[in-house]
Amino acid sequence: MSTLANQLAAVEREEVARGIRFLLARPLLTEAADPAAFDLVRRRHEPLEQWFDYTCGWNLVVEPRRGYARLAKVRADPDGSRPARRPRAGRAPFDRRRYVLLCVTAAELLSMPMTTIGLLADRVVQATAADRALSAFDPVHRPERTAFVDVLKLLESYGVLRAVDGATDAYIESAEAKVLYRVDSTLLIRLPSAPVGASRLAVPPEEAPARFEDLLAGLVRERRYGHVPEAAGGGAADEARSETGATDTQRNLHLRHSVLRRLFDDPVLYRADLSEEELAYVTSLTGRQILRRSVEQAGFVLEERAEGFLLVDPDALATDFRFPDDTSTARVAALLLLDSVCAAPAGKLPEQLAEAGADLLRRFPRWAKAYRSEDGAARLADDAVRVLCDVGLVRRDGGRVIARPAAHRYRVAEAASAGTDSESGGQRSATRAGTTGAAASGGAAEEGDEQ
Repeated sequence: MSTLANQLAAVEREEVARGIRFLLARPLLTEAADPAAFDLVRRRHEPLEQWFDYTCGWNLVVEPRRGYARLAKVRADPDGSRPARRPRAGRAPFDRRRYVLLCVTAAELLSMPMTTIGLLADRVVQATAADRALSAFDPVHRPERTAFVDVLKLLESYGVLRAVDGATDAYIESAEAKVLYRVDSTLLIRLPSAPVGASRLAVPPEEAPARFEDLLAGLVRERRYGHVPEAAGGGAADEARSETGATDTQRNLHLRHSVLRRLFDDPVLYRADLSEEELAYVTSLTGRQILRRSVEQAGFVLEERAEGFLLVDPDALATDFRFPDDTSTARVAALLLLDSVCAAPAGKLPEQLAEAGADLLRRFPRWAKAYRSEDGAARLADDAVRVLCDVGLVRRDGGRVIARPAAHRYRVAEAASAGTDSESGGQRSATRAGTTGAAASGGAAEEGDEQ
């Protein structure tokens, strides 16, 4: 009996660890998208809820009957490294127009259990026309319809919309397309994860641009740490105008959550990016014990260096962004340009990187067709640097792009096959240091192209 109990406990630990990594990669996990992963999270939802609350201070809601699990991730330092992406057109990031249409469309869908694409478009036209801060939506123009379809396809991927008749893409060709949707308003309400509702921070439209950073910070203030969200004009009357004092318990809780949130959400956590209080916590006896126990419970392998911390997921379950990866031109170029950035301790100027990008285009004439314009080399270099910034391998400083310590883990070496001359038959290979710990080849750059 004792042996059986031990086996069952081991299975539970393994499943909880897998569930943690599934949710870290996909904070909105639906039964329709991944039945096996959702079933695991459904069965182990209690220990998963406890782990996320204790370790990161994140709330996990599992709705078995409605077929979704929602992990409400909150970061104290929101950034744009994980934008909403268009399901079409190579998964390009959403632009400002699409984000506006997403917010307006979501607001209109709250009161519509069923709708058609034409009716919903009319509601969006009326809503944008009535708000002087927004540009009116005009479905007569194809670019507007394309942006609207990108929004609807994103909501379909979330499970908020389900087309029961017709195809959403047909609307791009004609505003008269007929598509019928079923709306899951309960799931729609779960999409925002900010602790403070945007309506509580409402300000006059003309003041929003100047106060944008403060408003963004106001959305992620959490009461549990002793922080009371400021009323940014027109807020609740009983809301405090400044942050209240925090107890020692609340400060320690905030330190634990702030460090572990970043550790489990980013490819690498540098000590230089931590505040003095956070660094003191993570290097204390208690902090180190909690960190190592949390990493073990989640099934990661912790690598601790003088410069910082890195988590390796041997099964790649928690990896939402792969690097190296030959599925896009920018990621291939990022790996190839990383060599030159690492070789320059003082960093590289944008002009130097653009020249390096031009050299790549000359060396591989059949590659990167989307960057064969006059400014293509500069765009290629800029997109590659953005990839490297997103995975924490470089940083921008005073106009220069400087390699960070983890970048040197992607060592490029010449490897000779048996019976092959090392000078003529060498193959370039890179050791992967990201969240999966896998190896990838840099030789695909000659054949890769934009997907």
